[in-house]
This record gives sequence, structure tokens and C-alpha cells, in this order.
Amino acid sequence: MPGTTATRTARLFNRSTWPEARRIADILRKETIGGALLLAAALAALIWANSPWAQTYQDLRTIEAGPAALHLNLDLATWAADGLLAIFFFVAGLELKREFVAGDLRDLRRAAVPVAAAVGGVVMPALVYLTVAGGAGARGWAIPTATDIAFALAVLAVIGRSLPDALRTFLLTLAVVDDLIAIVIIATFYTSHLLMLPLLAAMVPLAVFAVLVRRGVRAWWLLLPLAFACWALVHASGVHATVAGVLLALAVPVLSRTPPTGNGTADGPGLAEHFEHRFRPISAGVAVPVFAFFSAGVGLGGLDGLAGTLSDPVAMGIVAGLLVGKPVGILAATWLVARFTRATLDEGLAWIDMAGLAVLAGIGFTVSLLIGELAFGTGETDARVKIAVLAGSLAAALLATVILRLRARLYRRIHQTETADSDHDGIPDLYQQP
Repeated sequence: MPGTTATRTARLFNRSTWPEARRIADILRKETIGGALLLAAALAALIWANSPWAQTYQDLRTIEAGPAALHLNLDLATWAADGLLAIFFFVAGLELKREFVAGDLRDLRRAAVPVAAAVGGVVMPALVYLTVAGGAGARGWAIPTATDIAFALAVLAVIGRSLPDALRTFLLTLAVVDDLIAIVIIATFYTSHLLMLPLLAAMVPLAVFAVLVRRGVRAWWLLLPLAFACWALVHASGVHATVAGVLLALAVPVLSRTPPTGNGTADGPGLAEHFEHRFRPISAGVAVPVFAFFSAGVGLGGLDGLAGTLSDPVAMGIVAGLLVGKPVGILAATWLVARFTRATLDEGLAWIDMAGLAVLAGIGFTVSLLIGELAFGTGETDARVKIAVLAGSLAAALLATVILRLRARLYRRIHQTETADSDHDGIPDLYQQP
């Protein structure tokens, strides 16, 4: 009314809109299943690599396949890292573009928190790693910077089934932004040699792909060869081939080409959502678990060998980065956003909830292992990197379990409220476990 001023306090982690909540719930279910497969694949690789048949595991990793004429006669481990992870980054790129074009994060106020947290969760682990590892291991500074969303959600499915949807959405968005930052880091800092001709040539199939998808073309027999050509040329240029996955994803339109209906919304999902539904199960159910299987197998050398490995400066830097740097960076960035925007946590939540989520984000696996291989290649240091990533991620999972379990009763109450609201609005409970 005139003459009065209504003040509205900004809130962190307030509930998403129902359409966004529905979409996020679908993503979380698929990623949680993928996380279980990832854990199973990593465990199988570890058992095999520490069994009497360890050499057969190493022999399997080095089997070569692919056309030699195209310089793509790569071993299976390289195909998993360069080829299958391109699918993973393609899906991550689609999700990130979808969030900022048509999701809740098109609102800058909503986007500020997870983006700032992701940046803090990259900068602080890198600084902690460099402080602990010293100059000898400086090339591995980016190893503890990325959150493994599938691994984290698999843990969350066990310990936090009733976690409020806003916190789940925050974790998912943080991890997706993390992945984008990681791919920029890989392209910028882990490209040892660059051949401009193949890189420029890769822009041709990419441009054709972009024109076709913007015209609404969905034919796999037309788009897939273009995507493969772009991937192969980026691989030949010396830039890590997973970059091609992100470039292709960013070319896909988010909004539907169908004219808006009377209520101002487009009729049906855009092509990005269509591709995301098609490729997320492949990414979560095949690409990431297979990469985990070929990357996680490392000989531990018994308790003495494990203790010796974890006392290495590089290994200690990775563990410290994941277990200390990651949560501190996320918490500090989130607190600063709240401080400067004068925002408060949503009703019922406290900073201990944010702390549990920040510790959970210290689970780094898929991208951490990839960066470790790029930084140090194969050999003794790479083995130490793998053990450190596994140890740091396991420690983060256990610590997050303790913190989040302390608040389990509160989460159940919030979950019941969200369920009641969804039933009242005629929308099924998206987070109910089958």
C-alpha cells in the first residue's frame, strides 16, 4: 500500500518451483543409480588389482582397439578416459546450460549461491594442496577441485533420503558447475601440445552440428557422425577430447522451437532436455562406471604400503584438499554471499546442514582421477594419486555421514512438509523411495 514499505528477507536454499523440483528429482534418481554402479565398478577394480590375478587387470587396460589409420588405436583405459567421459561432460554441459537458460538458476539471486560455492570449492582445495604438496607436486593442483556427483548422491541415497530438496538441488548444481570449471582447467592447464589445424578443423563438424540441432534435427545417424568427427579432431589437436563433449552440449538449444501457447510457455521440452533424457542413463550407467573400473584399480601394497603412500606429500595434499579445502572453500563462499546479500538460511535449516553438504562435496572421484592421469601420467605417482583420491573421498563420505545423521530427525520433518505440500497441489511425492 502507498506509504508503507514491505521488506522481504532473501533466503538461501529456499524451495524450488514444482516443475524444477520434478526435473531435479528425475536427475537425482538416475545419478544415484549411476553412483551405485560407479562404486561397484571401483570396488571390483580394486579387488582385481590386489588379487593374485592383478597382472590380467593391467593387461586388460592395455588392450588396443580402434582404427590405426585415424590414429585412434587407443588402449581401453584411454578410450574410457577420452571417449566415454566425453559423454559424461556432454550431459554435464546440457544440464548446466538448461539450468541457466530455463531452470531456476536463470534468476541471478538463485544462481549466486551455488556458483560462488563452486568457485570457492575449486580455489581453496587448490591452495591447500599446493601448501601441503609443495613445488614437487605442483602440477597436480587441480586434482582435489571437482565433486563427483554420482558418488556423492550414492552416499546421500543411503544417509540422507529425507534431505530437503533445496539442499539436493544445491549439491547437484554445485557439482555441475564444478564439472564445467574442471573442463576449463583441463583445456587450459593440461594441454601439453596443441596442433591448431585439427582444432580449427573440429569447428567444421561442430558448426554443422549446431546448425542442425538449432533446426530441431534429432536423427542420430546424422548427428552422431558429426559429434564423433568433432571429438576425433579435438583429440588429435592435443586438447583433451572431453572438451568436445562440452562444446557439443553448449551448441544444443534449450528452449522448444514450438511457438508459445496462450499461457506464454513453449509446448514441450527443448532439444537439450531430449538429449539429456537420452544420454544421462548412458553417462551414469555406462560411461562413468566403466571409466571407474579402468581407473580405480591400483595395488595398495598392504597396510604398510598404504601408510607409506599416504605419507607422500602429493597424496597428503590431495587428501587435505578434499577433506579440508573443499568444505572450507564452499562454506566460506556461501557465507560471503549470505553476508553481502543479507540473506538468511531457509526456515528450519542451519549452517551445520551446509557444513555436512560441503563435506559431502569433498568426494572427488571421476574427474579427480582423470586430472591425476593428465598431471602425472602412468607410474608410481599416478598410483599414489589414485589411492589418495580414494582415501580422501572415503573419509569425506564418512564424515558427512556423521554430520548429516545428526540432523536426520529434522530432515524427516521437512520432508513430510514437502510431501504434504505436493499432495495438496496434486503433485506426487518426487522423493519417495520405491
